Amino acid sequence: MKNVLYLLLFTLLFACGKPQKKEPKTAYKTKPLLSVVQKHQKTVSVKTIFKKEIIDWKSYQNLNEFIKQFSNNTPNESLSNALELKDLVKNLRDSVKPAILETPAFKARIHVLYNESLRLTDMTKIPAINADAVNKQVDKILVAFTSVNKKINTVFSQKTFEELITIDDAYIGLDTTKIDSVSRKNILIEREILENDIRGNQKKPKKITAKNLFLNKKKKFLLEKKKKLLLQSKKKINLKKTQQ
Repeated sequence: MKNVLYLLLFTLLFACGKPQKKEPKTAYKTKPLLSVVQKHQKTVSVKTIFKKEIIDWKSYQNLNEFIKQFSNNTPNESLSNALELKDLVKNLRDSVKPAILETPAFKARIHVLYNESLRLTDMTKIPAINADAVNKQVDKILVAFTSVNKKINTVFSQKTFEELITIDDAYIGLDTTKIDSVSRKNILIEREILENDIRGNQKKPKKITAKNLFLNKKKKFLLEKKKKLLLQSKKKINLKKTQQ
């Protein structure tokens, strides 16, 4: 009888044991996406040889320096700097630009950049804005600024090329200020032809083959064609000169 009682008592004590405590789940805290640094593609810069041409353009210099921080920042930082960016782009748009850049094509690129900066500013007023939308808008702004810089490089590259083209007045016997671009090009072609002929006379004669004969005929045909174009351009210049 006692053994039965002990057995029952032991069973009750075992059944009434302390309940097992559930281990608390580990809380993984995630960083808000708006605070995650986003690395954007770098913008194309103005070439070093052309920087001296725009060194006094303060509105551009201020924007160029400020926009660098957008290449590696968080969406929150981009939004907090949106208003200042918009003001800098507006100053650029309204500023006195180098005369060579006062063209519709260049102004259109600045206008696009200004519109993209306005959209980023508008995002600061959206309470539930997401990080992906902000990052995409920053990308658009950087692409627009790259377009501005590429146009600056193109314009000054063209200017440099034109300055390197020199034609002696004695070579053509005409007023070079009255030569249009087509005539200038044709004159340079003739000069190149003459220089090539001089170089060609200094070379050893090639072995006569059917292929060489064909190439020589083709070369003569092209030379004659270029010379005809040159003569036509000279006639146009003389005609303009007589009409003035």
